[in-house]
Amino acid sequence: MDLVIMAAGMGSRFGGLKQIEPIDEFGNFIIDYSVYDAVKYGFDRVVFIIKEENYDIFRSTIGKRIGNRIEVEYVFQGGLDVFPQRAKPWGTAHAILCCKDVVKDNFAIINADDFYGEDAFRQVSQYMKFLDKNSNDYAVVAYHAQNTLSENGSAKRGICEAENGFLTRIVESSVEKIGDKILATPLSGGQTFEVDKNQTVSMNMFAFTPGLFKFLEDGLNKFLDDNKENLEKCEYLIPEVIQNLIDEQNESVKVVDTSAVWYGMTYKEDKEKVVESIKKLVDSGIYKKGLWNK
Repeated sequence: MDLVIMAAGMGSRFGGLKQIEPIDEFGNFIIDYSVYDAVKYGFDRVVFIIKEENYDIFRSTIGKRIGNRIEVEYVFQGGLDVFPQRAKPWGTAHAILCCKDVVKDNFAIINADDFYGEDAFRQVSQYMKFLDKNSNDYAVVAYHAQNTLSENGSAKRGICEAENGFLTRIVESSVEKIGDKILATPLSGGQTFEVDKNQTVSMNMFAFTPGLFKFLEDGLNKFLDDNKENLEKCEYLIPEVIQNLIDEQNESVKVVDTSAVWYGMTYKEDKEKVVESIKKLVDSGIYKKGLWNK
């Protein structure tokens, strides 16, 4: 099983390359904890999707730390000839498509700057171990909304609707706790609505088989055509691809529930909470002190 880590985005709201922001006394990043959990639950390779200019710093930091624990590959998310002057990455679906010549096994995807928690990796690995790689059976790891909130502002979450354990709709939204309410505003411009604290939401942790790449490749041309007037800012996003798979291809996407609690650095002010929370998990014995120390 491969773990694909999307790390090509710059943290504009955080103010820098937050993927390599140390969050413990040993200089480990959030990514280190994700890889640690992945190794524990049977993943045997990690594929980093990065900007080419960040290759040296990734290889000399986390790559160096984990190289003797798990196979490591690097994939560069570059631009597209249709709009070569664009600096911003083309979105999560395009990032995953960049892996098509490298990833040949079942794989899970995650964001580099989100802490997903041990239970999330336990649940997704259990699903993937019995997944036929020749199938088009996919899954989304679903968190409870109350476990995914920043104390410092809104964050993007995919509001999940399901039936009989399978995803029917995913609405990418800006989610924020205001007072005692959790409010979600669809990024498409829809009306703000209230969600229950246990509403399932996506944190961009999905499980796929290699069959996804053909759908991504076929869909990219349509995406570019549909957005030809907005090529500077449009993004080819994996939640929208998932919705298309459900609506147009009649594919099934299993909802895999997790009790894990998210930590992340959407804002600079989030770092203190992340550091404190990780330290508590280390002190409780869930993570080894130093992670990669012998």
